Amino acid sequence: MSDLVGVVLGAGSSRRLGRPKQTLTFGDQTLLSHVMGDIEGTQSLARIYLVLGGGSAEAEASLSLERAHIVRNETYGSGCASSLLAGLDAAGECDAIVMLLGDMPGVSPAIVDEVMAEWRRNPTWAAVTDYRGELGHPFIFSAAAFDDLRQLHGDKAVWKIVDREPMTRVARIAVDEALPRDIDTWDDYRAVCESFGFAVIEDEPGG
Repeated sequence: MSDLVGVVLGAGSSRRLGRPKQTLTFGDQTLLSHVMGDIEGTQSLARIYLVLGGGSAEAEASLSLERAHIVRNETYGSGCASSLLAGLDAAGECDAIVMLLGDMPGVSPAIVDEVMAEWRRNPTWAAVTDYRGELGHPFIFSAAAFDDLRQLHGDKAVWKIVDREPMTRVARIAVDEALPRDIDTWDDYRAVCESFGFAVIEDEPGG
């Protein structure tokens, strides 16, 4: 099991935030640039695809990618499942895809590599990361799960797989870390900046 392909979902329309979250200032770079720096720092991913849609021109301009390839999702408004499928198409034949979020800083290279190493030791149909009892990304889907993934639609679709399948098929891989917080609202953004020791530079639209 050597060909693990990262698929990073970065095409969200940021409806709750009111502006593209990918380009929020995060330290001395953008949120998406920070996240991609961590993901490109992993040792376990053979290839990495970043799926962009909403606000993609500005988001792409903020990046200095070394390993990742950009994939366009023109139907990103239909939900995150469409971005997962765009990444799956780009990945082609592989042993598994590893799903990560472009708006979730704190998933370090060490976390990703630890989860991947455990899955290689005990490969299952799929797996989800268990952060001290709370489930989160990365998700892993073996090639045997790809047909099921192609049937998904809308938002939060992969969670339906986690909920319906037994743990013998969707394993929980534990890491001794707190669940990283994804950024969907301005409260999330302010809280995550504070946790990283970064100044909150952006102003909330209309604030």
